[in-house]
Amino acid sequence: MQIRKFLPLAALVLLVMSSCTSVRVVSDYDTTASFDNYRSFAFFKPGVDKAQISDLDKKRILRAIDAELTAKGMIKSENPDLLISIFTKERERVDVYNNNFGWGWGWNPWWWGGGFGNTVSSRTEGTLYIDLIDTTTNELVWQGLGTANISHLSVERKIARIQEIVAKILEEFPPEPKQ
Repeated sequence: MQIRKFLPLAALVLLVMSSCTSVRVVSDYDTTASFDNYRSFAFFKPGVDKAQISDLDKKRILRAIDAELTAKGMIKSENPDLLISIFTKERERVDVYNNNFGWGWGWNPWWWGGGFGNTVSSRTEGTLYIDLIDTTTNELVWQGLGTANISHLSVERKIARIQEIVAKILEEFPPEPKQ
């Protein structure tokens, strides 16, 4: 019977913890682009330089992109088919959880404003945009973005998190061919 009292709290904690680990990904692309023709890439230095993150994080992102595209059979080239540019945004997200609830039937000490009170948490949420630009037309042909929690990570966890975000974004590239 005691365990049932804590199930709602356990479910809430699990929900909050799982929401912190997810990466939300969206992609868009030019439906007229022929993605089968893209076999090589290079990084667009002016675009990468504009990203407002540390040089260390830029290197981590570029290494992760390089690894993902290489795994897809593309090669890094001086004369590429695609230029890769990145853009980043970050925002502080504040969540307020109202936990003034009680358990059981009727009146008990937990019912009237008892429980655990309000919980306020804040975290930094970052968004990484990866743009792929066709070098023959100089037009954007594919864009992927991933949003994830990036707060308070050790160096090792930050590297793993960046690799996870980039991998999830580039799962969407190349888009499935139209039937």
